[in-house]
Amino acid sequence: MSNEIEKLKDILQNSDNIVFFGGAGVSTESGIPDFRSADGLYNESYNYPPETILSHSFFMENTEEFYRFYREKMLYPGAKPNNAHKALAELEKKGKLKAVITQNVDGLHTLAGSKNVLELHGSALRNICMSCKECFSVDIIIESKGIPLCPCGGVIKPDVVLYEEGLSPIVMSKATKAIHDADVLIIGGTSLNVYPAAGMINHYRGNKLVLINKTETSFDRYADLIIREKIGVALDSAVGKGERYDIQGV
Repeated sequence: MSNEIEKLKDILQNSDNIVFFGGAGVSTESGIPDFRSADGLYNESYNYPPETILSHSFFMENTEEFYRFYREKMLYPGAKPNNAHKALAELEKKGKLKAVITQNVDGLHTLAGSKNVLELHGSALRNICMSCKECFSVDIIIESKGIPLCPCGGVIKPDVVLYEEGLSPIVMSKATKAIHDADVLIIGGTSLNVYPAAGMINHYRGNKLVLINKTETSFDRYADLIIREKIGVALDSAVGKGERYDIQGV
């Protein structure tokens, strides 16, 4: 175990007001690609840039093309929680972790057992009819062809925040408060380049800011501890449950 992970283990053992803020890198160990790395989604070629396809206006004007991309590149029904998700759920079970704040829409934190999950960008597991507001599981998106429709005839839209859409004020408020009140803030798997989500980090008032990321971020200079390791490895080792988990899945 590295010195940095030993320090993280000590921090976790002596804290009971921990908040985790995570991005796409948390789920890469579950086989879900991130967005902005060299081999990420945004560096692949399509007829339209992913940022355009995943926008509100594109969804409204080119719904069928949106869903063709969305089914192929945004849904991973076989993905399972990895060590990072499980370690965080374990910390919450112990009463130490107060909230998981995630930019991901894959729902893996919830599947791992975490209860207080604040999904800044929504969840692909939830889908809502734009007409009658009926809710549907992700299966209706996977199993349908073309544009998925509600029995009422309305278009079903994923409950995810698209470009040009605002984040939920309620979720933002809860996340900001959790960060402000935290003794320990752990940030993992995010470049901290996506706003307004990344800006919430500025509300942290503690002195135990931990960054777990393979590459540098713009917030490194503010960190009290930096760990250049896979998030699953770092958290699993620090929580002390390494013997229970397989790095590839459940």
